[in-house]
Amino acid sequence: MAASRLIDRRMGIFLAGLFVLTVAVPVGNLWIAGQPVPTYLVALIGKYLCYALLAVALDLVWGYCGILSLGHGAFFALGGYAMGMYLMREIGARGVYANPVLPDFMVFIGWKHLPWYWLGFDHFWLAAIMVVAVPGALAFVFGWFAFRSRVTGVYLSIITQAMTYALMLAFFRNEMGFGGNNGLTDFKDILGFDLASHETKVGLMMLSAVALAAGLLLARWITTSRLGKVLVCLRDAESRTRFLGYRVEHYKLFIFTVSAMMAGVAGALYVPQVGIINPSEFSTANSIEIVIWVALGGRGTLVGAALGAILVAGAKTLLTGWFPELWLFALGALFVLVTIALPNGVLGALEGGIGRLRRGTPTREAEA
Repeated sequence: MAASRLIDRRMGIFLAGLFVLTVAVPVGNLWIAGQPVPTYLVALIGKYLCYALLAVALDLVWGYCGILSLGHGAFFALGGYAMGMYLMREIGARGVYANPVLPDFMVFIGWKHLPWYWLGFDHFWLAAIMVVAVPGALAFVFGWFAFRSRVTGVYLSIITQAMTYALMLAFFRNEMGFGGNNGLTDFKDILGFDLASHETKVGLMMLSAVALAAGLLLARWITTSRLGKVLVCLRDAESRTRFLGYRVEHYKLFIFTVSAMMAGVAGALYVPQVGIINPSEFSTANSIEIVIWVALGGRGTLVGAALGAILVAGAKTLLTGWFPELWLFALGALFVLVTIALPNGVLGALEGGIGRLRRGTPTREAEA
């Protein structure tokens, strides 16, 4: 009973498709002659899966708790920077300036010593901790003050957007020690595996798929528990939930922090696959785009959010190649269309259409 509640039909279908993908891509890229799945497509699929995990993280707070965050791009970028710092330390003396301690950009701007907050990032275990600890800590501190002050609705959305914009401006500065506007790039390997090899790219894609499945199951477990029921209550009637004696700010703070950690994991998996992380990941447009993913796929469905991220990211890849100047107009039109015509998202429309087909198809007993 617990397993059936955790993995419903839509979750089961999506996870089955994800499993098929993780089997078909390595086979098509590594083991079949002619390589029907090219390596560039492997990296592209891995990037889409990271976006899907990010969308699930946002759907957890927006779809089930009513917190419209326009700052999840910041948590994604912080997780990416934590992984990027480890990858930069892994380069060692193989950089352009052959400095075994300082990354190339620090040597270029004349730094003599490694900043204290870079210490220990030559160890993967510390970087893995920071991937979830840094976004989680920021979300906890931000949420502590925002939720205790009962900031809600559009005001909370604006504050999260301001936080993201402030971080973008800070990371653009060379004095921050994160590469300025160029960011962190020129990565060589991860845990000794060459990032340029086909096997590493396939492994990262498979790891992204596993992380997405784990994120979906974690989010599903939270939303189907008693905690999830309270979250839905405060989403639909926060004042009544507070009147019943629940500490609403504690529930919001918990789910906001967990969601930020999931976004950090998505960012950490994203960086080694795309090969760069820079302050543009903090841009407010990115956070708004995440909202569009969730709205398109289906808010409050988890699976729909992941599906929406993959669909929009795929359409962006195609349209920016064919009609680069029209992409933003297409994205805006898509959001308006979904809001008006598909209030339950693509997943809701699909399920509604299938349901109507089933009701409209007469059974043999009915015909008799």
